[in-house]
Parts: sequence; structure tokens; C-alpha cells
Amino acid sequence: MSEHTPTARSRADIATEHASKYLQQLCKHFAHKRPVTFDERNGEISLMTGTCQLRAEDGHLLIAVESDDAAQLPQLEDVVARHLVRFAFREEMKIDWQRA
Repeated sequence: MSEHTPTARSRADIATEHASKYLQQLCKHFAHKRPVTFDERNGEISLMTGTCQLRAEDGHLLIAVESDDAAQLPQLEDVVARHLVRFAFREEMKIDWQRA
């Protein structure tokens, strides 16, 4: 049996001292309408067009988005980035997506 591999992926490593806080805010927000699992350090959000995985580390929030449809990847990046920027309005977020 072969393991499923999404066709499109991108990652962002965001410098912030509030990584765990933002991870939890994003997960709680999306949990109102989407399947979500999370704790203080890790989170996964199942979105309509793909998945978002989050990891809080000291001074960094690591985000990976994956989709089976490469055309949907920019939308996934945008949805996650817009929500994160809204939650992190007290600091200037630099989100630089790197395609994997």
C-alpha cells in the first residue's frame, strides 16, 4: 500500500515570541467549522482545499500547507496568512512562503 503524497506544499518559518499563542488562536478559530487537532506546540487544520500543520518553537512559528491541487496552494497560503496577521496585529508579521 502506498502512502499518499500531496502534490503541492509550501512552508513558512515566522519569527515571533508568541508562536504557541498564535498556533492556538488559529486552531481554535478554524475549529468552529473545520476538523482541528492541537496542543501548545503542534496543530493541524483540515481545510477545504488542503491541510495546515503548525509547530511552535522558541521564537518561531513553523507552518506547512499541503494540497492535492497545486492551483489551490496560493489560496491556502493566503487564508492562513490573513488569519495569522489578524491575530498578530500587535506585531509586524513577515510570512515568506517557500514552495517545497
